Amino acid sequence: MGTAEAEEHPHGEPKKFDPAFKGPIANRSCTDIICCLIFFLAIVGYFIVGLVAWMYGDPRKVIYPTDSRGEFCGQVGSQNEHKPFLFYFNILKCASPLVLLELQCPTTQTCVAKCPEKFDSFLTVFGMHKVNPERWKNYIQFCKPGFNDSTKTPVEVFRDEICPAFIIPSKPFTRRCFPDLKTIKGVITVGNETDFKPEAGEHVNATQLLAGAKGANLVLDARETAMKIFEDYTKSWVWILIGMFIALVLSLLFVLLMRFTACFMVWLSILLLIAALGYGIFHCYMEYRALKGIVGSDVTITDLGFQTDIRVYLHLRQTWLAFMIILVIIEVVIILLLIFLRKRIMLAIALLKEASRAIGYIMSSLAYPLVTFALLLVCVTYWAITAVYLSTSNEAVYKVMANETTCNYSMKTCDPTTFNISNITKECPAAQCLFAFYGGESYYHRYLILFQFFNIFLFFWLCNFVIALGQVTLAGAFASYYWAFNKPADMPLCPVFSSLGRALRYHTGSLAFGSLILAIVQVIRVILEYIDQKLKGAQNKIVKFLLACLKCCFWCLEKFLKFLNRNAYIMIAIYGNNFCTSARNAFFLLMRNIIRVVVLDKVTDFLLFLCKLLIVIAVGILGFFFFTNRILIIKDKAPTLNYYWVPLLTLIVGSYFVAHGFFSVYEMCVDTLFLCFLEDLERNDGSTERPYYMSKALLKILNKKNE
Repeated sequence: MGTAEAEEHPHGEPKKFDPAFKGPIANRSCTDIICCLIFFLAIVGYFIVGLVAWMYGDPRKVIYPTDSRGEFCGQVGSQNEHKPFLFYFNILKCASPLVLLELQCPTTQTCVAKCPEKFDSFLTVFGMHKVNPERWKNYIQFCKPGFNDSTKTPVEVFRDEICPAFIIPSKPFTRRCFPDLKTIKGVITVGNETDFKPEAGEHVNATQLLAGAKGANLVLDARETAMKIFEDYTKSWVWILIGMFIALVLSLLFVLLMRFTACFMVWLSILLLIAALGYGIFHCYMEYRALKGIVGSDVTITDLGFQTDIRVYLHLRQTWLAFMIILVIIEVVIILLLIFLRKRIMLAIALLKEASRAIGYIMSSLAYPLVTFALLLVCVTYWAITAVYLSTSNEAVYKVMANETTCNYSMKTCDPTTFNISNITKECPAAQCLFAFYGGESYYHRYLILFQFFNIFLFFWLCNFVIALGQVTLAGAFASYYWAFNKPADMPLCPVFSSLGRALRYHTGSLAFGSLILAIVQVIRVILEYIDQKLKGAQNKIVKFLLACLKCCFWCLEKFLKFLNRNAYIMIAIYGNNFCTSARNAFFLLMRNIIRVVVLDKVTDFLLFLCKLLIVIAVGILGFFFFTNRILIIKDKAPTLNYYWVPLLTLIVGSYFVAHGFFSVYEMCVDTLFLCFLEDLERNDGSTERPYYMSKALLKILNKKNE
């Protein structure tokens, strides 16, 4: 008999009328207690890991550069307190492949009070066996600490690498002294010179110094661009905040207007979006046409290559042609969707109007995303601090740095206190024992990678839990609205707080269970991305193909789990069942109404996406005209920028997150009401004993009514 019922109802039996059901169950019990206990133990373990990291970690290793002895430059209270900059004895050696292999420049490094300001060399200072006192005092500040022995010969000094053979004009960048390189008429110079002669018979040109500087700091090429971007942010951050505030006001206004004029607002959003895209197509065509015949405008983007100044691409016809094609495709897709789904759009609008009414009765729901944001901020902050302390809890490791290819001890671990009397200096006279990195061989350091993995895993778990808590809280509040026959008389006094209390008291374990499953998949995706980065240079196409398939499969699995968890949390908020039962019931309910899910729910999501897109486009267009000085009224107030796209992109991304924060409440409301709507159709038939709880507008569209 059970088999026959399963064949008759492959997706579960439809809900039956229950006269005692009046919305979210009040009398419920704790669910998924075991997972709740595991979750709390994991949190306790997370705090212990953070405490251990705090005991062993030293974030100064991130803030301050480290010299060849492993000491910090500029650290308050140390002997290097007044020496904040790191100086390289021979920056030419930083162009060595060892920099990429060991992330350490194979030359002596010392902390200095200031970077060199002029050319000089040790032989010149020594003055052919006669020391020049003034220049000697200036020069020894770039030698190893404590050296002031003018009786040593240059051979001894260079052999032991006590002092640099030469110094050149330098400037500090990221607390490190780099050659003061400039480009004059296309020629690279240092100190306004193209080359110099540090020692007899040896010339060094500025290009060689540039290669060494690149090896010493891989971000040196981006120095000018980064400084310009930072300068743009300092000039435009106020206007970016103003633009994001405008997005906030527009989002709030949109949500409030949707309550009274949902149909008008939705169709207005659609028409304005189509008009905005149409204007974009027209503008791209006019720019494409205006560039016709202009020298250099026919160069392809491929031939031009990557440029940090985005404005360069705007002078190419191919750029505007690509923009125009993309906008045309988007325009056509939206119009076709509207044509084929025009009948379902009316039902979706009725659902949106009902969601607007629900939010109108529960205005506190609009503030809840701030709670979620604050909790996520706490999770991110704790994870970041713990990660920094864990990554800096290693001990100083010293390596043998030798230029000779025949030295068998090169890159071997060494002890700087006993290095000078060891056998290494006999076999490799020019070898040095320099600080390489932070590591260790202790029990704690051996399992440090596991602590880092635990930190990442708990970060994902906690973030997913915070999001799940927000979803189940809002779902419970909006479900209490739907199942109140006389609105708002039958609604609880504080729906959001009541729902939050039920979630924390009874369903912490269920939320932790759903979050755990999602966190496991996300960590696997991180591991796959890490493996992919490690195999970038691999030539095995089969491995690359399998890795790509795995990444695609786990991406799809994560999306499905997010969809399933979201609906499971709604069922938990309503019925108070455990996670697995709620997930099964939600899945079967959606499968029994798969046509409505695909057509109605997804059309609603599409309309809400259009509303968000409209707000982002409106703020983006306003920002574009402002930052490009095209608004004549406030033209004099617009900041002068190096790259106007930097604040513009920041404004667009920020506006999207602001709009998404408001509309995420709307989306959760729609999803909750949609599931309640499906349950209402299964439970009730419109009779006096079993009346529908849905609004009159939904009843009218479905050709149903209450007796």
